[in-house]
Order: sequence, then C-alpha cells, then structure tokens
Amino acid sequence: MDTINELAADERTARIILAIASEPGDAVTGRMIRTVGATETVTRVVADEVPAGPDGDTWQRRLAPRIDVTQAQRVIAETERHGMRVLIPGDTDWPVSVNALGDHAPFALWAKGDTALLSGPLWDRLTVTGARASTGYGEHVTAELVQSAVADSRAVLSGGAYGIDGAAHRTALASGGSTVAVLAGGLDRPYPAGHTELLARVGKDGLLLSELPPGAAPTKWRFLQRGRLLAALSGTVLIAEAGYRSGTLHTAARAIELGRPVGAIPGPLTSAASAGCHRLLRDGLGSIITGYDDIRELLHGVRDGAHRAVRERTGLETDPLDQAKPGPWRRPQSPGL
Repeated sequence: MDTINELAADERTARIILAIASEPGDAVTGRMIRTVGATETVTRVVADEVPAGPDGDTWQRRLAPRIDVTQAQRVIAETERHGMRVLIPGDTDWPVSVNALGDHAPFALWAKGDTALLSGPLWDRLTVTGARASTGYGEHVTAELVQSAVADSRAVLSGGAYGIDGAAHRTALASGGSTVAVLAGGLDRPYPAGHTELLARVGKDGLLLSELPPGAAPTKWRFLQRGRLLAALSGTVLIAEAGYRSGTLHTAARAIELGRPVGAIPGPLTSAASAGCHRLLRDGLGSIITGYDDIRELLHGVRDGAHRAVRERTGLETDPLDQAKPGPWRRPQSPGL
C-alpha cells in the first residue's frame, strides 16, 4: 500500500487529501499551500516535527488524525465512480475568480457537468439566492429576472436549496439556460433530499460544484462557507428575498468584501421575507433592483472595471478582453453588451 507521502507526491492528490482533512475556508492550511505547495503541506502535517509558526502545533494536531491513506483512496475511487472531476488551480476550467479569496480559497473543487461554465468572464455569471421560506412574490420575481438573465446569455448560480434557490435553478433549466448549483456537501449526497431530481437535472444540463469530497455531509459551517464561493464565482449577487437575520446575508457580506456588487429586490413592508433585502438597501450595502436592466448595469460595471484594469496594467488603448471569444457554453452576445 502507498504511504500518504507517496500519494501526495501528485499536487492534485495532495489537494484532495487536504480537502478531506480540513474544513472549508481553513486559512492556516490555505496559507501553507500558498507558501510551500500542497505536497509539502501534507508532508508537514504528518511529520514528527511541529511546523514553525504560532498555529503550527494546533494545526498539525487538528489535521494529522484526519489524514488516512485508505480514506483518500476511497474518495478518489468514489470521485471516478460518480463521474466527477476534481479541479485545481492551473486547470483550464478552474474559476480564477475564487483566487480572490486568498488563503480562504478552496483547495480543490469537485465538479459534475459542464465545467466550461466556470471559464467564462466573471460578469457572465450571476448568483441568485435568497430565503428558503420564500413567498409567491419572491419566486415570481426570481423567475422573471432569471428568464431575462438567460436571454442575456448569463449563467445563473445558486445553492440548490428550497425556496429562491430552487426557483432560480428550475427557471434557468426551463428557459434553456445554464445553471450551476454550489453544494455544501459531497456531490454524491444531494441536499436537500427533496431536490434530488432537480440537482440531477442540474448535473446533466448544467454543473454541480462543491469544495467537499464525496461522502461529506452538509453542516451549518459548510453552508456558511458555501456563501463565499457563491460570492466569488459570479460578477454580481442578487438577493431576491431574505429574513432580517437570514444566512443569505452572509453571502451578500462576502460579496461586498470581495468588491462584488450586491443587488436586493424590495418587497412589501409587511413581509418578513423581505426584511433582509430592506436592511441591505437601508444600510447602503445593496443596489435596488426594479428590473433586469438594473442587474445588467451591475454586471457591466464589473466588466468595465476589469477592462480598465487590463488597460492600466498593459498600457494598451484597446483591451485584449474585448477580443476574447465567448466560451463554448455561451450564446452569441446580446445587443445590450
């Protein structure tokens, strides 16, 4: 049997091992990978010598018991059996936008479906999320805006949950568009169970994505950390409905930290399901969304900002991004672009 260090000699396998042993968003492990690489990070976890640094002893004691050759081989076998891919930085379809998370970036991403959905420009992806206990109003408005986004050649991202998330995925699929479900557990454990069929359709016609290996169960912490991926993967986050203390606001906060615009849909003053959206608008943290034109304007702002950055960096009057061809998953650009 291979030793753990022999398995970890391959960068991809080393990242798989670390994703099994760590929780999403583990900044200490992320910093180690950035500094010495994934292979050396595994070596330091299982070494007799305590790694240098203020967190070295605690970090090693936390991760070492979770690193196991048999478990790593099982996860690799399950990944292949379920037809998943493991993406790591440097892969063609690795979403470079998640690198903005720094040491909190995912070590690897398990994917099932069309990974080319991750390789297009950031402003061609829109995250739509909101309350699980959504209202008819929220689902109706979500459907209308997602239909418009699909017609405008945007991929729609959400978290696969009940309520607004489910409405976003279903509408994107029904409209012939592209949708990505970012899950808080292993892709072999669709959650919630009531969306098993819907998530299977997303995996067939769109993309299922998770930073957790097969077999991993969703937890409260993993749901919260999933929000940072939804924020990092798209050019704009749209909050359709949210309670005053909804976990959806965590996704909005992560987007704001990353400099991504947040849109919030206003609702009835008497609706508790819209209190979180009103809170974002009151505090000046979100832009009011009254129709798809408002969303397009936010996405165009991200696009224009990226173009300006390229021109400033290269000193060119024309932006190379303007010449970029759309990815294979995109329709021709709409007249609005």
